[in-house]
Amino acid sequence: MTYCVGMRLDRGLIFMSDTRTNAGVDDIAQVQKMKIWEEPGERVITLLSAGNLATTQAVVSLLDERSKAPEDRDPSIMNDPTMFQVARRVGKTLQEVVQSNSDNGQQASSMFGATLILGGQIKGSEPRLFLIYPEGNFIEAGQDNPFFQIGESKYGKPILVRAFDREMSFENAVKLLLVSFDSTIRANVSVDLPFDVLAYEADSFTSKQRQRVERDDEYFRQISNGWGEALKDAFHSLPEFTFD
Repeated sequence: MTYCVGMRLDRGLIFMSDTRTNAGVDDIAQVQKMKIWEEPGERVITLLSAGNLATTQAVVSLLDERSKAPEDRDPSIMNDPTMFQVARRVGKTLQEVVQSNSDNGQQASSMFGATLILGGQIKGSEPRLFLIYPEGNFIEAGQDNPFFQIGESKYGKPILVRAFDREMSFENAVKLLLVSFDSTIRANVSVDLPFDVLAYEADSFTSKQRQRVERDDEYFRQISNGWGEALKDAFHSLPEFTFD
């Protein structure tokens, strides 16, 4: 299972993903769900994935192979002129993989489905963020939907909805995401550390602000414990309920 978030801030884009893929009693595995392609000074593209693992790995592998092919032979996300065109190519690749691995029929196709968050910037345009559905179509983040979640999203969404601010710093955005992820892993065993984090500064065209939050990370422990105590304090500060 999975929990991934992509945010569009005034400062740029920020991404976070967990690494758990199976939460069986005797079968726990982890796989990186964040893939980054970059050409310094020209473009940075980030993909987060949730859903059937075979499908998501096939999509990433195809995009990766085609990005290394000669431009005149196989157009790719590394030579598409806009992020919209990149989103179209990723959506078509996802559709291609799902159709090639499933029998006819909606039910069969759904078994191989996956959902993706795509974000990045190409020189000459602003950073953009997309949510790509299993069918290959997509929507773009905007003023009314400044962040996307995929996977086990319901547990951490209320925190993001209440505290998200487009003007917030990367540091505060990471802190907010860690609270959201902590609430998710406490409610659902299918999401867990380590977490992968990328903060992309607009017009930097580099992915250097990357970090992995490991299971023994001291800052995450402080966030988790501090958030729990803060919730208790907030609860006790609320007006008392009385029966009429």
